[in-house]
Amino acid sequence: MRALVLFLLIITALLLQSTVFTYLQVAGVKPDLLLMLVVFNGFLRGSREGAFLGFLAGLAQDIFTGNYIGLNALTKMAAGYLVGLAEARFFKESAILVSLFTMFVGVANQVLYYLLLYYLHVEVSPYYAVIQVIIPSAIYTGLLVPLSYWKFYSSNEEGWLRQRDY
Repeated sequence: MRALVLFLLIITALLLQSTVFTYLQVAGVKPDLLLMLVVFNGFLRGSREGAFLGFLAGLAQDIFTGNYIGLNALTKMAAGYLVGLAEARFFKESAILVSLFTMFVGVANQVLYYLLLYYLHVEVSPYYAVIQVIIPSAIYTGLLVPLSYWKFYSSNEEGWLRQRDY
């Protein structure tokens, strides 16, 4: 059941990100809802599950957008692993802490993405990338965390995302 719910959350985040949030752009950027989902899962479940969901969510995003298959899968997998390292070390009930993690991991995810694009000989101005995409996107995504983290957290503890022992 948990796998089905996570799959539906990935599809929902992809659809919202490509439709609704196209109209809710701030300074020309929209939040990375998939990254937010990966951060939530990694923070609550650890680096292994964070990396796995990050890979699946990134691959779904790559297939959905059709650009450079594997780049988002790799960067979101790294983001899920990175935030998963903090799973046992921090207070999981703090939406503010998760928001800060999301901003930090959002910057790391986008920097890695642009480095991989550079490796593929896609020229993007570093000034444009950092000032007009990376930082605003990380802040926007981080500011949305308190609106949705509690629902994900409570579902992870007592709802459909809870790990059931059979």
